[in-house]
Amino acid sequence: MSYGAAPALQTAVFQRLSAWPTLAGVSIYDAVPPNVTGTFVLIGPEEARDQSDKTSAGAEHQLVISVITDATGFLSIKTIAADISDALIGAPLTLIRGTLVNLLFLRASARRIEEGETRRIDLTFRARIQL
Repeated sequence: MSYGAAPALQTAVFQRLSAWPTLAGVSIYDAVPPNVTGTFVLIGPEEARDQSDKTSAGAEHQLVISVITDATGFLSIKTIAADISDALIGAPLTLIRGTLVNLLFLRASARRIEEGETRRIDLTFRARIQL
């Protein structure tokens, strides 16, 4: 098992989302910027597990991508979350280390945070990478 493909996966996901036409104008970060307002996408937490077999090394990465807004209502960020899902599910991402075997949607969670002023949707994806 190796965590070596994690930077390659994050880079490929960022590039795919940045180039996705319906996400044009939406800022994408890997850390919450200070004093940010509006709506943005956060490539966030990740868990990796060994998925090696007798023939090759591999890893399963569960990656969380969040849509966060201070706008009223959930509809606008649900639309962005759907666009992220469309951009990533089954995407032919090219990694600089390892080979993406598949990228699947696992779950989503929508909620209010910070006393209801901020809304957040967390999308969890599973990437299987052969090393």
